[in-house]
Amino acid sequence: MERPVQVTASEQAKPALLVRGLRKSFGARVAVDSVGFTIAAGEIYGLLGPNGAGKTTSISMIAGILARDAGEITVDGIDIDAGLAARALIGIVPQAITLYLDLTARENLDFWGRMYDLSGAPLHDAIKGALEAVGLTPRADDIVGTYSGGMQRRLNLACGILHRPKVLILDEPTVGVDPQSRSAIFDLVERLRDTGTAILYTTHYMEEAERLCARIGIIDSGRLIAEGTRDELIASLGHDARVEIGLGRGDSVERAERIVGALKGVRSANVENGHLHVVADHGARRLPAMLTALLDAGAVAESVRVVEPNLEDVFLRMTGRALRD
Repeated sequence: MERPVQVTASEQAKPALLVRGLRKSFGARVAVDSVGFTIAAGEIYGLLGPNGAGKTTSISMIAGILARDAGEITVDGIDIDAGLAARALIGIVPQAITLYLDLTARENLDFWGRMYDLSGAPLHDAIKGALEAVGLTPRADDIVGTYSGGMQRRLNLACGILHRPKVLILDEPTVGVDPQSRSAIFDLVERLRDTGTAILYTTHYMEEAERLCARIGIIDSGRLIAEGTRDELIASLGHDARVEIGLGRGDSVERAERIVGALKGVRSANVENGHLHVVADHGARRLPAMLTALLDAGAVAESVRVVEPNLEDVFLRMTGRALRD
């Protein structure tokens, strides 16, 4: 990778990516409704939300793959409608593997490099740098079909950074990868950030957002319903806390969910893997009432844990459901 570059004050003032009033409908269904945010050079912005919330539709419009109904998108100050001049500044790494499995890694990169209008020495240097960045130089001339899933993910990422984009879109880049490859992807994403790349990052893993993203936007039902740093989003919960109650095997989890969910101060109650997950105002103080209500209903609490608020709690509060729903 190149040595980290200094980002000037003027470059910091101008967002690398600006999205304003983005809208898209499919027939009568509004998939994206007035979504807007900015990402600065050298910033990782997390766009998070439940499945079907509008993330993929939004990033497809930002990348110029899908036509938008309304809204403004600029990349490094250039309108996305300027065509290749703007789109050449964007790199996208989709969730699906976009590789030719019967070609080598080098041949795949050569193909995608030519799609970005690279050739000759610049293409050769770009391929060399991308392979080094993802740690695949020793396997560069092996058929991609012989790669592990994690190696294919890393090569998928290499294809997206080949032309050194100003803005990089990463859509679920660590799905199904082994811990070693996940760590390598994290390291690369942080190095790209440090060289001034603006990164739009979507994930279903809260720990990834906690580690990587300077700011986070939560999208649900096509609308951006919250935005801020991790600490700002968690602070928005106020005095809410999460309580996890392990239930006995013979208990009716649906009944327990209904009983506790009706108690005063309880924001939400959901059952997952035999545990009742409760978000409540001053959760620790509400715990005796929860346990009493369960006992009166004939349910046994086998374990109890009060959990410090985190991004998952923000999701439960903002969307009423867990991120993986």
